[in-house]
Amino acid sequence: MQTEFLYVLAADLILLLHTLFVAFVVLGLLLIFVGKALSWEWVHNFWFRLAHLVGIAIVVVQAWLGIICPLTTWEMALRAKGGDIVYAGTFIAHWLDALLYYQAPDWVFIVIYTVFGALVLASWVWVRPKPLSESR
Repeated sequence: MQTEFLYVLAADLILLLHTLFVAFVVLGLLLIFVGKALSWEWVHNFWFRLAHLVGIAIVVVQAWLGIICPLTTWEMALRAKGGDIVYAGTFIAHWLDALLYYQAPDWVFIVIYTVFGALVLASWVWVRPKPLSESR
């Protein structure tokens, strides 16, 4: 019984990590644009911006290749081992369905991820990061 609890706890921790990652990507872009308008210096930090760009790039590439996020796969495997309920599909698709009762074909999510990724790339032009030498 305790082993099952540990599997579910590990799955919950991965879910939390996944949620924080999504929040970083989504809120990060919002904060970049707001920071530009409010002259926040930290939104120009090269390392923050690079982490943000790489984060959405991974999501976009996974979507284009039809790959389920490894965090989702690990979470579901741990839930199954712990005897908990599992869901099919992607993390975002599942939670949008659960929170908004929204269902869409995979191509809709691919387009959303791609457009969002393009916005992140555009933010590199509109809200330029500082050169690496100034971001220490």
